[in-house]
Amino acid sequence: MYDSNTTNFMEEQIDLHKEVIDRVTDLSMLRLFETYLEGCPQLILQLYILLEHGQANFSQYAAIMVSCCAISWSTVDYQVALRKSLPDKKLLNGLCPKITYLFYKFFTLLSWMLSVVLLLFLNVKIALFMLLFLWLLGVIWAFKKNTQFCTSVSMEFLYRIVVGFILIFTFFNIKGQNTKCPMSCYYIVRVLGTLGILIVFWVCPLTIFNSDYFIPISITIVLTLLLGILFLIVYYGTFHPNRSEETKCDEIDGKPVLRECRMRYFLME
Repeated sequence: MYDSNTTNFMEEQIDLHKEVIDRVTDLSMLRLFETYLEGCPQLILQLYILLEHGQANFSQYAAIMVSCCAISWSTVDYQVALRKSLPDKKLLNGLCPKITYLFYKFFTLLSWMLSVVLLLFLNVKIALFMLLFLWLLGVIWAFKKNTQFCTSVSMEFLYRIVVGFILIFTFFNIKGQNTKCPMSCYYIVRVLGTLGILIVFWVCPLTIFNSDYFIPISITIVLTLLLGILFLIVYYGTFHPNRSEETKCDEIDGKPVLRECRMRYFLME
């Protein structure tokens, strides 16, 4: 009788602990959505103002770096939280894996943001059309993958809309699947898009940018993109906490092994 009560008590404590972890993971996902929905437009505006005036003080540069870091860190935070909620996953422990993942997101995001801002200077309508087109592609991909993160049809529709927005700025695996092919395609398109924008500016330079000003911007865009991809390769090649029984996956950029795991039922309550 005593052993039975003790066992039941321990099971209740484990269930309670898991429920708390699950709640924290859901909150981390919501923070991720909020950060991208609010932070990305603000970061574009900050960069636009900075490039338009051509001069900035330290506080402006610091604000841009902080904004970019906050957006990038939200993905790291969610990855850490989600791995804690999935018993079949190894935890993302250690400073090096987290920093490497953060730098991958930070540099690829900053490079793309600068490219988008340059396109805004060239033609606002073209830039908005490109962003809308990329958003539609992300939403269509979400519908094609038939995500099932919410019980409500309306909430699932909203989830896919938000995912489409995030995909404009960073890779986000919307459903459990192998990431090698979609991630490769995503960053190939990212590289081609970035190079295309830079080529257009070199061929049709704007009077607002002289060569002494545009060359450093171009170098910054290319360098940050290369660094981001380098950190991406280092992370997945060295620090990604795979297990032999897992398929090739991860959370923000990967899939859960168990199809009935809680990640599938995110926001179901």
